[in-house]
Amino acid sequence: MRGRALDACRFCLYDIGDRPARPQHRLWRPALSSPTPTPLNRLRQQWRERRPTFGAIATIPSIQTVQIMAQSLDWIIVDLEHGPIDLGTAHAMIVATSGTACVPMARIAANEPWLAKAPMDIGALCINFPMICSRAEAEKAARSVRYPPKGDRLWGPFHAPFRWGVSMADYMATVDDDMICMITIEHVEAVERIDEIMATPGIDIAVIGPGDLATSINKRGLVDDPEVVALMQRAEEGILKSGVPIGGVARSAEQANAMIERGYVALALGFDWSLLQRGIAASFAGIRR
Repeated sequence: MRGRALDACRFCLYDIGDRPARPQHRLWRPALSSPTPTPLNRLRQQWRERRPTFGAIATIPSIQTVQIMAQSLDWIIVDLEHGPIDLGTAHAMIVATSGTACVPMARIAANEPWLAKAPMDIGALCINFPMICSRAEAEKAARSVRYPPKGDRLWGPFHAPFRWGVSMADYMATVDDDMICMITIEHVEAVERIDEIMATPGIDIAVIGPGDLATSINKRGLVDDPEVVALMQRAEEGILKSGVPIGGVARSAEQANAMIERGYVALALGFDWSLLQRGIAASFAGIRR
């Protein structure tokens, strides 16, 4: 019996037996502090160089879906606003990007520091704040993602260093610069105040949300309506004028190329479910049914 137990536990972190347990060093190594910690988040530099990056929004509570998407994408937003995803699943989805160049992000349900806190503490390196409509709201978002004196983030990132394979000291050394504050411009009031919003220090990127923007003027689902398009153009002009990186949704290659030409650096290619739908539809193309 003891032999079978030892065999069953051959992949465990510790031996079992009469002698004291010892670490299996081939499976576990403590993270050591580096004298010059390397930044964890490469997106900020890419955006500074005006290089486009591509991502998607994950609404399906699935580790496997994230693993598949992370092989090809620069970033993935775990959707805690509209997706049926609890915090434990979000943690697993964030960890599922490990071993890839994909940066895990999280979209929260409201501009509240307590909603931003846990996703950062489990390894997300960007918080997407929805429905930012004023400078005060933008300031609140920016302060939520950074520790004092730059912000109001509370300390407790117990699991984030494990996602990134670094010591707590190295995580803390660069995290204020690594963490990205992404705000979404998705209401007519935000467009009216775009200049004051974009003048807020600490905003790292602003993205335009066409769905809620259309809804805010009672044109739900009509993202190609001329009035909605005009609002999006006004938002785009305000963001570009500020010098803050800009992002948005690209529904086709043609649209993506045009957005890149205009200066977009973060392009969402779709939701996980929409990419899956499109893939299935493409598989049926040309088949006689």
